[in-house]
Amino acid sequence: MLKSASGVLANVLKRSLVPAVRVSAVPLRRSHDGPVESDEEFDSRYELFFNRKDIDGWEIRKGMNDLCGMDLVPDPRIIKAALHACRRVNDYALAVRFIEACKDKCGPKVNEIYPYIIQEIKPTLTELGIETPEELGYDKPELALENVYDM
Repeated sequence: MLKSASGVLANVLKRSLVPAVRVSAVPLRRSHDGPVESDEEFDSRYELFFNRKDIDGWEIRKGMNDLCGMDLVPDPRIIKAALHACRRVNDYALAVRFIEACKDKCGPKVNEIYPYIIQEIKPTLTELGIETPEELGYDKPELALENVYDM
């Protein structure tokens, strides 16, 4: 019993006399110290990606999905390259959906940015035979059509 009491007393004295080492969680900020890519390099990288001759539908969708996940509106150069890639794999629907996604990325400035994009890519659209979502009637809800009984 004396041995047990002396052991407890030794532990109490040790804790009170020797300061405990406290490990505090120091916030450590980890940053990416890699090279910073300029806007021109970014545009060129995606343009080269979509201009690859061996690109397939999955890779086109992957590149478009990556672009749509970023906080930016793709440059018309990138959009043109993506439309040409859609034509190479013969995916008309993907081309129209990408134009819709670019319009959606314009956000509240859609009336300023989207007409500029259409103006820049219009020659490519004409060359490839692709209509805009507005020309296809996708900008109006289906229920906005004229009633067949009123015709």
